[in-house]
Amino acid sequence: HMTLPHPKRELMKAAELHLARNPDLIASLGAIKRAAHLARQTAIQTNTAIVVLKDGVLCRISAEELKQQEHA
Repeated sequence: HMTLPHPKRELMKAAELHLARNPDLIASLGAIKRAAHLARQTAIQTNTAIVVLKDGVLCRISAEELKQQEHA
């Protein structure tokens, strides 16, 4: 179940997070980046793929591709 934003509100862009009044929201981008990094590392260690949303499209990235991206 996915919660959508209120129809009259726009989503806050990552570059705008520093303007947020809620300190948890300001810290959320760093937490998301750390979680993504850990997910990539776990996928490499377990030789499994991850699925990411890129430009509105679900993309499967193999562990081998993740290794190549890590060294690029």
